[in-house]
Amino acid sequence: MGSLYIVATPIGNLDDITLRAIKTLREVPVIACEDTRHTQMLLNHLEITGKRLIACHAHNEAASSQGIVGLLSQGLDVAYCSDAGTPGVSDPGSRLVRAVREAGFTVVPIPGASASVTLISASGLSGKTFTFEGFLSPKSGRRKTRLKELLSRDEAFIIYESPFRILKTLSEIRDLDDSRRIVLGREMTKAFEQFLYGTASEIISQLKVVKGEFAFVVLPPEKERDDSDEEDE
Repeated sequence: MGSLYIVATPIGNLDDITLRAIKTLREVPVIACEDTRHTQMLLNHLEITGKRLIACHAHNEAASSQGIVGLLSQGLDVAYCSDAGTPGVSDPGSRLVRAVREAGFTVVPIPGASASVTLISASGLSGKTFTFEGFLSPKSGRRKTRLKELLSRDEAFIIYESPFRILKTLSEIRDLDDSRRIVLGREMTKAFEQFLYGTASEIISQLKVVKGEFAFVVLPPEKERDDSDEEDE
């Protein structure tokens, strides 16, 4: 029987692809993609040719999953790539994985780049706990309610945001609690990578270029971080 390989791909810099991911993409006969055009550019960069590409994105994932299960039942191995980073983490892929597991086939993760882990590694977060929230609701009321819940927890949380809403979301955090420190990453691993540190109001004043992909981590309150440091000592 065939196996499904969940392949993490670079979030920006194409050199961040792992050797195991390259080997997998070279060996499988079929690659399912969030966007076939995007994945084809990666394959061109890696000089991988002759692959059958099929679309599996947020709008057709349920139907496409059944087609992929059919390919696995024929003994074909299939790799799945979202546009960037690790599939299933604020990207399509989770429904596909469930369908394949329920059909009795093997799912093999091929780990690699993830925007959330990249951000945490550059944030200086020393605590053990953080919440990965991903994209908030585009609806203002739901977004503010969720932000209040996250800020009340006194622990770090990670948000992904579009360039069209980043200033609005930061402004809402400023209005709710402008004491919390934030580390914001823009265009991480790309040519114009930028990291900003400060309160929401400070970052709003520093953010001169509102373009590209954004992710930020809201750090725990200062007191919480001080207490954890004392316990370590």
